[in-house]
Amino acid sequence: MKKFLKIIGIILAIFIAYCVIAMLFFDSKCHNEQSLVINAPKEKVWQNVNSMKAFNTWNPWMKYDPNLVVTYKGTTGEVGDGYTWKGNDDVGEGEQEITAIVPNEKVATSMHFIKPMDDTATSDLLLASEGSGTKVTWNIDYEIETLFKPMKPMMTWQMNKSFSEGLGKLKELAEK
Repeated sequence: MKKFLKIIGIILAIFIAYCVIAMLFFDSKCHNEQSLVINAPKEKVWQNVNSMKAFNTWNPWMKYDPNLVVTYKGTTGEVGDGYTWKGNDDVGEGEQEITAIVPNEKVATSMHFIKPMDDTATSDLLLASEGSGTKVTWNIDYEIETLFKPMKPMMTWQMNKSFSEGLGKLKELAEK
């Protein structure tokens, strides 16, 4: 029993040390980015990224709540095009809006997460010709509070997983 308690104590000490080091030394700024080449011209890919409605056809987070309530606003495919969402604990509540558009090249958005935590982020979808296809780069920038810094590696892993899933769906749609 003594050996078991020692092992538990060592594990707990390592965990606490990791958390303290992470809170002191991990940067609060987060940047995730992933790219994928789609075998379709930019104009065809653009049709699937140029508006919030188009984005939501392959948005990986939409599947986490079958009863998600989405309300669109603004003019489709223009600056100000956006939507609000309200869902279960997995998707929370928030809003996303297009802040800049360069046709066939870039869609920039800002996000405001309302629940479960009040937070903001910015995200870009960038298109570039690559051979006969299109390289799509999806990125997001946000900050995390000091208390959540120990979770940064897990958050990065989850974000990259979601980006891969979303870009895979975009590839499917654009290559049809």
